[in-house]
Amino acid sequence: MTISDLPAINASLNLVSTVFISTGWYFIRHGAWRRHMACMITAVISSTFFLAGYLVYHAHVGEKSTHFAAQGIVRPVYFAMLSSHILLAFVTLPLVILTLIPVFRRRWERHKRIARWTIPIWLYVSVTGVLVYLMLYKWFPPPNLALGQ
Repeated sequence: MTISDLPAINASLNLVSTVFISTGWYFIRHGAWRRHMACMITAVISSTFFLAGYLVYHAHVGEKSTHFAAQGIVRPVYFAMLSSHILLAFVTLPLVILTLIPVFRRRWERHKRIARWTIPIWLYVSVTGVLVYLMLYKWFPPPNLALGQ
């Protein structure tokens, strides 16, 4: 494994998070709190590994390999999605932490009240993270990546 493998690994971790956030949300809405808990623990772990991989990747390569080269209508769509993704990603980490704290204190109503905001935002960030990866590296790769360099 090399540094250049991290974007795909990170996107995969985001996808895993998406699946477990969605499934956990489904379970809690249907009263299966133990399954909800297992899903959310998995989502937190996956997101933690994603964040570590993201930070390692950008510490090594910076922004030089992440220039979006596509033109046309897809360009403003990409940057609108990327902007909202980045803004909400900064909000997600504190929200997840604030959602977990009441769990450890067994304050279920507070957990539920915060989670109503956390889950949709976290889910949006996870989904758009996968879409940003696909758009940047697979669907509209920069010329140096498209040629396999």
